[in-house]
Amino acid sequence: MSNKRLPTPDHTDQKKILKQIQVLQQELEGIQKETRVFEALLRSYVSDLIVEAQELFLLYKQIKKAKKAKRLEQKKRGKNYKESKELQIFAKKKKSVIPSEQQKEKKRIYKEAMLHVHPDKFYMREKETDVATDITSRLIEIYKTENLETLQAYHAYVFRGNTHIILGDAASKIKVISKDNYLQKDKERLEKEIDLAKNRHLFKVITEYENPMTFVDELKDYYEDRIFKLKKRTQKRL
Repeated sequence: MSNKRLPTPDHTDQKKILKQIQVLQQELEGIQKETRVFEALLRSYVSDLIVEAQELFLLYKQIKKAKKAKRLEQKKRGKNYKESKELQIFAKKKKSVIPSEQQKEKKRIYKEAMLHVHPDKFYMREKETDVATDITSRLIEIYKTENLETLQAYHAYVFRGNTHIILGDAASKIKVISKDNYLQKDKERLEKEIDLAKNRHLFKVITEYENPMTFVDELKDYYEDRIFKLKKRTQKRL
């Protein structure tokens, strides 16, 4: 394999965005950690109520399911009962949410990228192995959770030589679909995630309540009311 390096744009703007991404990632992780710790603390105060509410809700679902099955049996005993096929046809149509062409293209791009940047290809170059591991982890994450456009953008980012690993001649011949700067997209994604994390009710409690632990009383009131209502709905089975 040739050690020919693809053209590597080393722009100041790119370094600036990378730094911004790092800061945003740290901010997001800090918000998420603070929220998780607070949530665990709250659960320790209301765990018994949560369990009771969950058990009652499951019982309520079982009752509803049994009533639905009973009504269906009563309909089947009717003289003019006909099983509807329209709903089955509709359900089959709804299964494919993502167009098959897009899914195929996602799979093709993912496999192509993995073929050239898998860590095993760089086992003799330790620093590049670590970078390749990070790239493949991100590829897997994007393939599983993001859309085709995001995968195309990351593919272009990798094969334009932005990742500081040496790709061979075969990789240099790969057609790169021109997409918006991946780093900019990643920055925007983090900004959205931070905005969502800050707007979670628990984080607002942490940052806006004078004493966040007073939220325990609100939670207790909520679960006690929920348990009361569920008990009324399931009382015939209790």
